[in-house]
Amino acid sequence: MEILRQIDLFDLIKRALAEDVGQGDITTAATVEPTVLGRARITVKEPDGIVFCGGMILAQTFSLTASEPAMKQLVREGELLHRGALAAEVDGRLAGLLTGERVALNFVQLMSGIATATRRYADAVAGTRARIVDTRKTHPGLRAIEKYAVRVGGGGNHRFGLDSGVLIKDNHIAAAGSIGAALDRARRLAPHTFRVEIECETLAQVAEAIAHGATSILLDNMPLDEMRRAREIVGDSVILEASGNVSLETVRAIAETGVDLISVGALTHSVKAVDLSMRIQAM
Repeated sequence: MEILRQIDLFDLIKRALAEDVGQGDITTAATVEPTVLGRARITVKEPDGIVFCGGMILAQTFSLTASEPAMKQLVREGELLHRGALAAEVDGRLAGLLTGERVALNFVQLMSGIATATRRYADAVAGTRARIVDTRKTHPGLRAIEKYAVRVGGGGNHRFGLDSGVLIKDNHIAAAGSIGAALDRARRLAPHTFRVEIECETLAQVAEAIAHGATSILLDNMPLDEMRRAREIVGDSVILEASGNVSLETVRAIAETGVDLISVGALTHSVKAVDLSMRIQAM
C-alpha cells in the first residue's frame, strides 16, 4: 500500500461516484428506507481464483455514499483467493451500500485483475534473473491504482510518468539524429540520480549505445537469439529490458535470454477484470 498512501484516493473515488450516481440513485431512493441497515458480502466467482487487490477502496467508497461502513472482514492485499472465497464483508446503511456497489466493485475487480495477471507473469519467470515490470500504457486517471496493483501482484513499476526517468525511444533518437547524440543530450539535462535508458532495435544499435556510455538498454521486439547476444555484448553491468510481443506463452523464453526486466503493457492496457459478486441484504 506504500504507493497509495502517498496519493489522495478521495478525488478519484468521488469522480467515479459522480459519474455513476449523477443527481441521485433513483432506484435505491424508491425502494429502501434510509435508516435500514445492511450487510454486503464480496465473494470470488473466477474458476481459477484471483489475487485480491483494492480492499482499501471499499471503505472509502461506501463512506462517500453515506453507508457509515464497518469492515467486518477484509482479506490481505495480494492474498490468493479461490472460487467461492469471501473477500470482504461490510456492514452499514443499506441504501449507501447499494449506491456504492458498482463503483466499489469496478475498482476492486480491475485492480484484482491486474494483480492476478501480474502474479501469473511473475510465476512464469521464477528462477530467472528477470523481473516483470509495467509500462505507461494505463487507463487515463487510473495510473496510480493500476501500478499499485502490479506491485501487489509481484511485479515492479517502470516510470510513473515522463518526469520520473529518462527513456530515449526511437522517435527521440530520430529527432536527435543518432543514438550517440541522444545519449549525450540526455546526460547533459538529466539529474545524476536518473538512470538513462535507451531503446535499441538491432545489435548494431546496442553496440553504439554501449560505446556512448549507456547503462540501461531497452531491447525492442528483438528475436531471442539477439537478446542472448545482447547480454554477451553488454556484460552484467548494463541493465537489459525486453519489450514487445510478450505473452504468458513467450515470457519464460524471453527471461531465459538473460534480460533483467521484461515490460508488459498488457498488465494494464488490456487486462481482464476478475469476476466478483457482491450480495447485499437487509439486517
